[in-house]
Amino acid sequence: MHDVAARHATIPRIGRFGWLMGLYAENFRRMTRLFEPADLAPGRYVSTIGNGLDVQLDVLHQHVYTTELRLTYTLRDPVTGEPDPSAFLRLYRDAKQAEATHCYVGRRWQDVIGMYPPPAELLDHRMRMNTFLGKWLQYLAESGHGVATLRRSESPPEPLSTVPIAG
Repeated sequence: MHDVAARHATIPRIGRFGWLMGLYAENFRRMTRLFEPADLAPGRYVSTIGNGLDVQLDVLHQHVYTTELRLTYTLRDPVTGEPDPSAFLRLYRDAKQAEATHCYVGRRWQDVIGMYPPPAELLDHRMRMNTFLGKWLQYLAESGHGVATLRRSESPPEPLSTVPIAG
């Protein structure tokens, strides 16, 4: 019994923050394989695979080390008019991390966790958003979306005044 306890004591444990950083790294790999966003000029792109559910990728900004994006379907929430579901992403190309900074799935982050959530609740929310993003990216890849199906759209991304700051 002593040997089992000693082995467990030597195995490092990953904390929630470490887990979140792992999600960011996996989402970076998935997003990069799927759409290669670092190579895209700012603007709107649409991926069509023929099932009627197009994916819209808005490249909002290309900075030296980061890319800011919005990923959504070409669907709108009938109540709010917001693209639903949608995720705002920040790709840190130097660190190879992709962070979902805000997800809209029927409700805004403020409606889910309030304006001033405690740090633990904010971390939990970020874990849920980034887990959702990873599953969504995996689904899109398995459905056939990718660089080969992505085309530049003539309609520009929505004005940045409607883009939420963080969540």
